[in-house]
Amino acid sequence: MLPCTLLSVDEMYRADAAAAASGVPSLSLMEAAGRSVAAAIRQRWRPQPVAVLCGPGNNGGDGFVVARLLQAEGWPVRLGLLGDAGKLRGDAAVNAGRWRGPVRPLDDPLLLARDPLIVDALFGAGLARPLEGRVAGLLDEIGHRRLDCVGIDVPSGVHGDTGEVLGTAPHCRLTVTFFRAKPGHLLLPGRERCGELLVTDIGIPQAVLTAIAPRTFANGPELWSAGFPRPQTGGNKYGRGHALLLAGGMTGASRLAADAARRIGAGLVTVAASAAVRPIVAAGSPGTITAACDDEDDWSGLLTDARKNALLLGPGAGVNAQTRAKVLAALATRRACVLDADALTVFRDDPPALFSAIDGPCVLTPHEGEFGRLFADNGDKLTRARAAARQCGAVVLLKGADTVIAAADGRAAVNIGAPPDLATAGSGDVLAGMICGLLAQGMPPFEAAAAAAWLHGQCAAVHGSGLIAEDLAPALPALLQRLRRRPRVAPTTAGPDLLA
Repeated sequence: MLPCTLLSVDEMYRADAAAAASGVPSLSLMEAAGRSVAAAIRQRWRPQPVAVLCGPGNNGGDGFVVARLLQAEGWPVRLGLLGDAGKLRGDAAVNAGRWRGPVRPLDDPLLLARDPLIVDALFGAGLARPLEGRVAGLLDEIGHRRLDCVGIDVPSGVHGDTGEVLGTAPHCRLTVTFFRAKPGHLLLPGRERCGELLVTDIGIPQAVLTAIAPRTFANGPELWSAGFPRPQTGGNKYGRGHALLLAGGMTGASRLAADAARRIGAGLVTVAASAAVRPIVAAGSPGTITAACDDEDDWSGLLTDARKNALLLGPGAGVNAQTRAKVLAALATRRACVLDADALTVFRDDPPALFSAIDGPCVLTPHEGEFGRLFADNGDKLTRARAAARQCGAVVLLKGADTVIAAADGRAAVNIGAPPDLATAGSGDVLAGMICGLLAQGMPPFEAAAAAAWLHGQCAAVHGSGLIAEDLAPALPALLQRLRRRPRVAPTTAGPDLLA
């Protein structure tokens, strides 16, 4: 099972239960969890006063382990508990009994005296209702005083499945979770509350994932590199696919997309353009082919060439009847299609017409506004993207700082590592071109969309400040070279591999 696998809250409960059923005592898991948190703290901070805030469940039990281990190393530890220690049950009660020190109520002013390092062991990922009262007040006080905070599992108040902040949640410097990360660690706004995320091994057998069969992933090369296209000895440009892009009046969009499709490896790229804009497109990049396309008949004629095996429509196309007709004609070929921007908006008054026409490999790349014009906007981002993919039968790449890529079969990936510099005109056109270029080389739609999203973010990260869309495609060659040097076997290290 891939190390980039994410587990929902329910799936993590099942993993814990399966580990216990296989003979791993739950008390041993709690001890290992607490030990990994204590070790992470010792690696990052010098000995100093620590306030461990424990909740009434197993998350609090982890906190008791951390407190005991740090105290044994000579750290000054104060422990606060929400509720009555006598009401703790199971493994949490056992570890509370092993603690040698006072147990203070959470409203004890001594807990935060001398600005201690905070260990948040109040609530885990399964919290389902907003925090309020003294707990919320305490967490807000931690934030107001800017105290360093370490979250166990998730920062209290962050929902493990959605990343939603339920009332309030601390801004942790470090969050330590166990076995596998959860979607809420990567989805906003929860991701911003986690700080550094550390996923540790606490002894849960990898085999428990087989029965769980998780379908959510952190996007990274281990998810798709095994099928990433690589030039073959003896190959030629025709074997690397031929991408056909539709240009509109805003020629910059199609030019950016065409350059990206070529840079990512498509053997040939043709931009279909009207007589008015064709010279502009042709003047941009001499390696891009241009073709006359003044009306729907011209477009249909271009589609008769089956060698043009990946199609991109939308960037700069215009929201009009011609764009709508050309999208439907493209989908009727059942070839791989990427629909972006205007190719989506043109169906805002009749989304079912688009969905019913999708009968082949297809990727939709909406931002939140375009998504809301086509799909129900209810629920968290991961749920919405999955529901949309099922509804339309295509891969849906819902853009944003926490881009989600979802397939109709239930697979989904959360993208990380994309810097805010990508919020610049034309960057979405580059992403669409990259996806189309990978589809032209035979990559399946989900993997192509995930790979392009990751590479898109990495190109921006490599460039850094001052990024404009034109900078993205030129950054691809170095990244592709590093990908080419990777073995096709998935790595064994936990978490997303960022080609570090």
